[in-house]
Amino acid sequence: MGTITINGKPCAFEGAPSILQVALDNGIDIPRYCYHEGLSVVASCRICLGEVWAPNPRTGQLEAIPRLLPTCQTPCGDGQIVRTDSPKSIANQKAVMEYLLINHPLDCPICDQAGECYLQDYSYEYGRGESRFEEAKIKQPKKDVGPHIYLYSDRCIMCSRCVRFTREVTGTAELCVVGRGAAEQIDLFPGKALDNELSGNVADICPVGALLDKDFLFAQRVWLLTKTPSIDGITASGDNISIEHNEGRIYRIKPRRNLAVNKWWISDEVRYGWEFIHREDRLSEPRRTQYGDQIGTSFAAAFDEIHERLSAIIAGGGKVAALVSPMLPCEEAYLMGKWVRGLCREPAQAIFGVGPAPVSGEDKTFPPGAAPTDPNAFTIRAEKAPNARGVRRVLKGFNRLDGDTAEALEYEPWLAAIKNAEAVILTGNYPSEWVTKDLAKALSRKFVVLIDTLPNDFTAKANVVLPGATWAEKSGTFENVNGVLQAFEQAIPPREGCRGEGQIFSDLLARRAAGANGHGLPRYNAAAVREEMARELQLTEFTTDVHTPHAGSFIESEMELVDL
Repeated sequence: MGTITINGKPCAFEGAPSILQVALDNGIDIPRYCYHEGLSVVASCRICLGEVWAPNPRTGQLEAIPRLLPTCQTPCGDGQIVRTDSPKSIANQKAVMEYLLINHPLDCPICDQAGECYLQDYSYEYGRGESRFEEAKIKQPKKDVGPHIYLYSDRCIMCSRCVRFTREVTGTAELCVVGRGAAEQIDLFPGKALDNELSGNVADICPVGALLDKDFLFAQRVWLLTKTPSIDGITASGDNISIEHNEGRIYRIKPRRNLAVNKWWISDEVRYGWEFIHREDRLSEPRRTQYGDQIGTSFAAAFDEIHERLSAIIAGGGKVAALVSPMLPCEEAYLMGKWVRGLCREPAQAIFGVGPAPVSGEDKTFPPGAAPTDPNAFTIRAEKAPNARGVRRVLKGFNRLDGDTAEALEYEPWLAAIKNAEAVILTGNYPSEWVTKDLAKALSRKFVVLIDTLPNDFTAKANVVLPGATWAEKSGTFENVNGVLQAFEQAIPPREGCRGEGQIFSDLLARRAAGANGHGLPRYNAAAVREEMARELQLTEFTTDVHTPHAGSFIESEMELVDL
């Protein structure tokens, strides 16, 4: 292990990392544009240059290296002293900023990058107070480079992050550098469009407003957005994301760095797949069947009918089947299982199954040809359900309580097993159609309770329909395809008239305990449910192995009460 002193702060390091990486790891900010931890180092922007003093290998005396060195490319050496705040380094930073701003347009008020732009930040911190440039600025065109991305060439500072991303991460190489000198610009390779499955990431890594997301263009100012750390709720990847929202509406989803799961990236499927959350036709009120027709009702009346019908079926020795959707977090699967199991007099009266986990094609790893185990590889998962493994884990915990170590029934065996059940409780929450003909046939002449978010072929046929909430509107834990348990917090409140499945099952459990007149039910709290799961089902991993997000989430007070 060696020690290097950066701007007066001693920093320990191992191996031969770059000076910039050690500085960032120790909370020392050095300006940089072209450097990105997930890409190769080109040292082209030159703003990270610093003065370096290194020990002479013969005399051991510190000697100044006669020129400024790029800290992003220079490896650390034991005993080195680095200054990026010296007069010489500061003069370089001002010169670089002046150079980059020569042809940059003054359109910050209308630029989507305003508020999170490195050029703005560094201009304020490292630039000159006034411009000395008097000539006319060179104008570059705006380009439509793909289905999701616009390129504003006149804002580009030629850091080449986007070019390196398409070459090193996706392996598709759609972007390239054309021209030289003042005519140099980013462009598409002839005959190609920026249309790979990870294309949206180039907007994330662009340090200025050159590459912009069409979906977010002129939609919202970034300083009005609240960022809530979350987990991909669409696929089995478990990608770490930030849900950025304002006044109960999501405006964009961006990746969060997690080297063990998704590195620095997310797929376009995850980035843009949230839009169903704000669909106009979402289920927004409880409904029940009366004299052959569905009518709107209240949650209280719907709960009363569910309790009465299921109690009668159980009392008569009938069976109740429950299909737990892999779109639900572990905590909600536990509450659903606890409620159904508590209704039944005998464990055999409850038939649990894991809902279908849609699969589209095969897993796809980037760059092409890389092994999924490669530390630099990124894999898009073919399985389009975030928590099938977590649901199985929870249901297997219930089986252990009943003295049965068998796995929970998968979808097809569950369909065959419910032919003798008189009542079925279904949970959906899929972003697309999921009800199959086999399911509709299996549910014929049964009392059916459906909890879902979007209309489908069965929402008009179920005896009771309860409007649920999407993953962005609640908190919980997902288990990804590699068995990693990750907690996420609520970003936005549920749509008016809807309740999260965790809240619905908490309400049903509390009503059964307090009777039909129970009011003032405690609000669902995922952290408390995790502790209960660990204790009741002996699933200690839910208190020891769950990766929790950072602060800054939409979390309502645990003391609030919800009235039926």
